[in-house]
Amino acid sequence: MNAVEIEEAVSALAEQPFDAEEFPYLFLLAFGNKDTTIKRLRATKGSTNASDIPGAVLQRNNIHIAPCQPGEVTRTLTTLRNSSATSKAKAKFILATDGETFEAEELDTGETVACAYTDFPNHFGAFLPLAGITTVKQIRESSFDIRATSKLNRLYVELLKDNPDWGTADRRHDMNHFMARLIFCFFAEDTDIFQDGHSFTNTVDTMTERDSSNTHAVIGELFRAMNTPTAERKKAGIARYADRFPYVNGGLFSGSPEVPRFSKIARSYLIHIGALDWTKINPDIFGSMIQAVADDEERGALGMHYTSVPNILKVLNPLFLDDLRERLNEADDNARMLLNLRKRMARIRVFDPACGSGNFLVIAYKEMRAIEAEINNRRGEADRPSEIPLTNFRGIELRDFPAEIARLALIIAEFQCDVLYRGQKLALAEFLPLNAENWITCGNALRLDWLSVCPPTGTGVKHSADDLFHNSLDQPQIDFENEGGETYICGNPPYLGSRWRDKEQQDDLANLFSHRSQSYKDLDYVAAWYLKSADYIRLIPNAESALVATKSICQGEQVSMLWPLIFEQKLEISFAHRPFHWSNLASSNAGVTVVIVGIRSISAGKKKLYDENDKRLVDNIGPYLIPTGNVIVCKESRPINSLPRMDYGNKPTDGGNLILDRAEKDALLYLHPTAKYFVKEYVGSSEFIGGIPRFCLWISDDQIDQAFEIPDIRTRIENVKILRSESKGTQANANAKTPHRFVFAPHREGSAIIVPRVSSERRPYLPVGLVDDWTVISDRAAVIYNPETWLFSIIASRMHLVWIATVCVRMRMDFSYSNTLGWNTFPVPTLTDKMKADLTRCAEDILLAREAHFPATIAELYDPEEMPADLREAHDRNDEVLERIYIGRRFRNDTERLEKLFDLYTKMTAKPGSKNKKKAGAA
Repeated sequence: MNAVEIEEAVSALAEQPFDAEEFPYLFLLAFGNKDTTIKRLRATKGSTNASDIPGAVLQRNNIHIAPCQPGEVTRTLTTLRNSSATSKAKAKFILATDGETFEAEELDTGETVACAYTDFPNHFGAFLPLAGITTVKQIRESSFDIRATSKLNRLYVELLKDNPDWGTADRRHDMNHFMARLIFCFFAEDTDIFQDGHSFTNTVDTMTERDSSNTHAVIGELFRAMNTPTAERKKAGIARYADRFPYVNGGLFSGSPEVPRFSKIARSYLIHIGALDWTKINPDIFGSMIQAVADDEERGALGMHYTSVPNILKVLNPLFLDDLRERLNEADDNARMLLNLRKRMARIRVFDPACGSGNFLVIAYKEMRAIEAEINNRRGEADRPSEIPLTNFRGIELRDFPAEIARLALIIAEFQCDVLYRGQKLALAEFLPLNAENWITCGNALRLDWLSVCPPTGTGVKHSADDLFHNSLDQPQIDFENEGGETYICGNPPYLGSRWRDKEQQDDLANLFSHRSQSYKDLDYVAAWYLKSADYIRLIPNAESALVATKSICQGEQVSMLWPLIFEQKLEISFAHRPFHWSNLASSNAGVTVVIVGIRSISAGKKKLYDENDKRLVDNIGPYLIPTGNVIVCKESRPINSLPRMDYGNKPTDGGNLILDRAEKDALLYLHPTAKYFVKEYVGSSEFIGGIPRFCLWISDDQIDQAFEIPDIRTRIENVKILRSESKGTQANANAKTPHRFVFAPHREGSAIIVPRVSSERRPYLPVGLVDDWTVISDRAAVIYNPETWLFSIIASRMHLVWIATVCVRMRMDFSYSNTLGWNTFPVPTLTDKMKADLTRCAEDILLAREAHFPATIAELYDPEEMPADLREAHDRNDEVLERIYIGRRFRNDTERLEKLFDLYTKMTAKPGSKNKKKAGAA
């Protein structure tokens, strides 16, 4: 269950008559427990209920719940807290209620909930860990935003039932616009913008029939009033009940006042939504949740899409907010310096070209208002109006409803900041009517000219697009003084690898990249925003950018596709967050590993490199996000590091006819014992890692007559001949006359090192093994034939893993091993015979440790949670021996390992005669 589904279940429980006996089970069901789990808790025999208190229910590792007699809630909660069963079962929460009062406590933190029973749904966010939602505290406490989203979603779905035409493409904008109007009205009535208590909700409740027959007409009249100036209302014939509402306009209520028809259920939902306390709305959270209401594809994951404030600040703080705060600290109480800083802030533009519902813009605005408020306080001007205009917070969004919500979220954020820093009276006096300027553009950011949306100093908006609060094509021209102002591009654009893009998105990339480079099709979609940002910064003085992206744009082949195009524009990486997990509000904590990369014009200033909680000031950040020069690793057809050749394994192209599973192999040998001379083990990535037995027919040219005497083998070979003859592939066609052989067969007698081409990044080391010549290594693995044993030590090291993780292509979340990009380029110091002997012993120790745990598979041995201690110790010794060869000591972390490797790579490729010299030196 996601958070919104949980809120709905909890709300339904609170509305039911209290049943002391059933409450614990119903509460657990509301948080996603299965019926079978509840059945075991209820059981009289073999019950999983660990409670030592009569009538209570204790779910191990979760919660201890006790219904109680009236007036006994606090005493019962104390009993739960002191219960030995609570401690023994490692309960995270305790909860007591008598149906009138509700009290609970999170035992690890000591945080408590105490409220009327009917109000406990308002606090459901505190219990989200019961459903496995262990996200950041700010999200768990966003109970209002989740509840409001949940109820608005129910209203939205109910309205579409009775107004199906409003769900069509032609009318979807009208429906979304209607929802934006409602959200504003709910917020306005609770914050005194309407200055009459719950006037909107009360008016709808009072003036509409209980059968809902005129609900749409009453709401439409209210909207018409909010779009009509007071002086014109008599002429417009505004109804008396609507006349007391203020003139709002600003595009929000212009256009058609038409409202969808309401059923009795929809009317009831609207009244309940209006009863919520909308003063608690958090626009940066609420906006990203509410946009899912209007998106069919996202509604199933409602409430899961949320970008946490701490993650947003990882972008905004180093981009420009940290500098503003530093200037504030330097100014202290110096009135002139404070005034200059305030003037500077008034000219700063924040531009999110993939703004969604405006999270980044709202957070940037709120943070800047906080700094401005401190300036005003120090200057003794606390009541001074803000000089930071909303029009300085520009955005582009492809879909119209998130774009509407982005503008509405900024409007709400502005009012909340005015109330916080200037007081309710001044905030209300200046809030209405809304400004009609449009600073969020709805369109395709990769096709629009960013200069027209966020123009250079002294010019207005030239781009025309649908106004977000009505359908006019005349976007207002926004002119403002911004002499010397700064522009900061920020955001979290869509990632989308090449396999997940539709044709329009593929065309977007082609339109942007094809005239600059032919190698772009494998770039992630987000790379386009980086290139557009670079183009913008090249033309606009005082512009910088910082975007969230998949880590793959700073790894593998994508580095050489993207970063030379950025560096050639005389730009640099100004700061970067190395890969970290960007999670969202989901019980599965779904998320993706990302990087944040800032770019700006080349400067002499230090660059900031973040790695988890560590921050370093460095001279340069390379495209792999390490403190090196702008080195880009390129494929090499041969090793440039004095290591032996590594091939890919043997490729059959046989339609499965040359490959056998265990049952097929056993059946063949049972019927034809002489077939054993033509059967070898066949091992690729999955077979080696998972211990999956597979076999192949391996027939040399001088064995073909003997092999053909076996009917089953002859049939298989004839099938291969047919397949290759009919194939459109040139390699298959060329080998049709030798169907008994693999089309690519580097296999040699003797031992071999096998390295799977695809393996999980969760493992602490790359899987590598030694096999004999009775094993044929498939093309799903790389191979070194007749190797010296010390090579095993190098491949099994942490040094080699971090190199592969950085310079090779990724497959989803797995490593994708490349011989040309990873092995042929891997920097290795010159090794003496003594060093090779030491590494050989390390390799043998690793193999012996594996052998001690036979028949455990590689997957089992290298499970990060279950790796045997002796195997881990053998690898640790191997790492120590190898790393001392590199620098005489152990490396402190992976970043330091990469720094050394890239330093060696730069020297290695700068040698005379190296074809990679130019590319390696600077991109």
